[in-house]
Amino acid sequence: MACAEDKAIEPSTIHWDSILVTPAWLSLHGQFTDTTQYHPSFNAASSGANSMLATSSTKNTNDITLFLGVSLWEGAELFYNPEIDQGYGLSNTLGLAGFSSGEAYKVGAGSPYIKVPRYFFRQTINLGGESVKLNDGINQTAGTRTADNLIITAGKFSVVDIFDTNTYAHDPRGDFLNWSILESGAFDYAADAWGYTYGGAVELTKDWWTARAGVFALSVIPNQPLIDSSFHDYETVVELEERHQLWTQPGKFKFLMFTNHANMGSYSTAIAQIGTDPNAVPNTALVRSYATKMGVAFNTEQAITDHIGWFGRVSLNDGSKETYDFTDINRSVATGLLVEGNLWDRPKDKIGIAFVENQLSSASAKSYFQLGGLGTLIGDGKHSGYAPEQIIETFYSMQVEKHTTVTLDYQWANNPAYNPSRGPINILGLRIHAEF
Repeated sequence: MACAEDKAIEPSTIHWDSILVTPAWLSLHGQFTDTTQYHPSFNAASSGANSMLATSSTKNTNDITLFLGVSLWEGAELFYNPEIDQGYGLSNTLGLAGFSSGEAYKVGAGSPYIKVPRYFFRQTINLGGESVKLNDGINQTAGTRTADNLIITAGKFSVVDIFDTNTYAHDPRGDFLNWSILESGAFDYAADAWGYTYGGAVELTKDWWTARAGVFALSVIPNQPLIDSSFHDYETVVELEERHQLWTQPGKFKFLMFTNHANMGSYSTAIAQIGTDPNAVPNTALVRSYATKMGVAFNTEQAITDHIGWFGRVSLNDGSKETYDFTDINRSVATGLLVEGNLWDRPKDKIGIAFVENQLSSASAKSYFQLGGLGTLIGDGKHSGYAPEQIIETFYSMQVEKHTTVTLDYQWANNPAYNPSRGPINILGLRIHAEF
């Protein structure tokens, strides 16, 4: 970094946007996010190893990320995103199928640690049409591309960087926090314990539509940090996107299908293995065999006015087998609104409200958890009830200076982990996010 002049500058007159000038071939950005969540004590008639703590609790996570990108040749870009993380989700990210913070991972640490969630290559091939300007941004170098194009991405990144995206509900650092609102809840996408994996994707955009396809490595063992780089355990994903104008406002509709190929346990087989022993607990880890698991997701967004947008997601998967890498949801329906602050003369502020209902779809899945089985995020010990998990989330995001926002978030979770004998849980959140 260098100042435009050699003379000293008083701290009060520093303009960081002028100092952080980079050449056209380089993209350099950073972000910091600190998220705190608290819930008061709640009713809990039964608890297990994966239950959310019923007494009041406060947990905090924070992360600092550098987004470094370089343009190599026409249409070619290389990106590297080192990150420092620290903290824990509520109850160590357990107890809700639709977990309350997209900033919380399946692993936590009391001390800061370094990881590299993304390093990937992207090649854009122009296929004609109108020229589109690309501004320098996070994981995007400045330049142009044609409206019709082919984009190839390979390396380490998140499946949901490319698939199941949504303008109004997709960014835990800028909009909603709940996992099953940010993503399609039943989309069991390939990921390590932090949400990233190795793989590649191809995107073809023509006129009003885009087709995407990708292959990604699953974890070596379900819900574990280590990714199977041999691709013996892998996932295929395809997505079709349609773009339209409704009453002059833009909208999208996406259909996604995924298939996981890996060693995974069947709920019914795990139950059969324990026989009639009343003290035994089923365990899918003991009955894993190579199998496939399929699912679909419908994802739509529609601008209602220039400053109000609506989104909806519906997803379902094969509920007979254990979750592999995301969370214990077989069916999910989510909908919500995002309102920009232009309506009250604060254009960078946002208000969001959303509702999601998550379910287990098979009788064997319900029986497995009622018999005390453990899943990816849930497991309340032996209990008799079942009810859909229902969550309402609302937030207000306020810009406090050009680069910084502060968000107040509230979530109400009914029947957490599909257990009507626990909750409801009231979760209050505070998020501080800075981006440069």
